[in-house]
Amino acid sequence: MSADQDLETRRKRLLYRSVYRGNKENDILLGQFARAHISDFGAAELDQYEQLLRVGDNDIYDWVAGKSAPPAEQDTPVLRKLMAFRVTF
Repeated sequence: MSADQDLETRRKRLLYRSVYRGNKENDILLGQFARAHISDFGAAELDQYEQLLRVGDNDIYDWVAGKSAPPAEQDTPVLRKLMAFRVTF
């Protein structure tokens, strides 16, 4: 598998994980975010996003809603991009 195919496989897997979180609010937020940005992510950003998806839904929601600050190890450019992202209905 080429590097480009590997990245595309990762993008598809992460998109699926974004849409089917189990928490409806995060399904919408992360699903729309992934659809809008994941195709532009390189390997480093995919690593950051994958790390973010390992975090619980409540923590992600609290960070994005401004209820709590993310810990330093989660404060990445991808998380900051997510925090600036606005869901559209």
